[in-house]
Amino acid sequence: MCLPGTVETVREQTKSEQAPRVTRRTVLLGGVGAAMAAALPASALAVRPAKGRFADLTHVFTEGFPVFTGDSPARETLFSIPTAGFYSQKWTFGEHSGTHMDAPGHFTLGGRLSPEITPQELIVPIVVIDITTRAASNADAVVTVDDLRSFERGHGRIPDGALVAMNSGWAGKVGDPLAFKGGASFPNYHFPGFGPEAAMWLVQERDATAIGVDTMSLDPGNSSTFPVHVNFLRTDRYGLENLNNLDKIPPRGALAYVGLIPWEEGSGGPCRVIANW
Repeated sequence: MCLPGTVETVREQTKSEQAPRVTRRTVLLGGVGAAMAAALPASALAVRPAKGRFADLTHVFTEGFPVFTGDSPARETLFSIPTAGFYSQKWTFGEHSGTHMDAPGHFTLGGRLSPEITPQELIVPIVVIDITTRAASNADAVVTVDDLRSFERGHGRIPDGALVAMNSGWAGKVGDPLAFKGGASFPNYHFPGFGPEAAMWLVQERDATAIGVDTMSLDPGNSSTFPVHVNFLRTDRYGLENLNNLDKIPPRGALAYVGLIPWEEGSGGPCRVIANW
């Protein structure tokens, strides 16, 4: 949409055509569905929705979304349909905004960056470690090795190569940046994360592909040395932060799809994470 005259052409076409909008309601009420089916190729008609249940583990990427450091995302309208015939925005944000990935190179010099994360690493089993009860009374709670062993006693062995996610209940606080961060600014944050021993246990004992949290950081908010970031990412694995809806999926048995854009030289980046079971 960047050729000279594009805006003028689209605007005039929009004014002149006034094409009717086809909605599900008009299809059902007007019999359009039959006409459309007759016009579609057989290959298109053969497509069926994916089976099973789905949950979106992603927060809506909003202006002002809480970030650990730096400026929150901001947006502006570049073109609007009334004036240009089409709608488009410009966003300004850091790579570690919204639901996002920390690639190994985020904390490791020479570590892999976003384009180097393989498709196989982006479709993995997901298990959820629930620490909501403990986190409700202690904002600095962390996932421990005991939590992982307790999970396995109740739900079976954590699959090798899994994404192991912490559910602390913090996703529900995202609308209140002060509550979500647990403090006005670093180093006075308070929110849950992974303990370093648990993160490394998952590396050594279960060959985890990734860990994830429903908070802003893999490390708890009161950490100033970030041992989980430093040591876990150093093993060539990735982390996911600001996950959502972890209470909507089973503790074990789901598959996670991590929709990371292969940002050039990216230290990670916003992504959409979907669970299916």
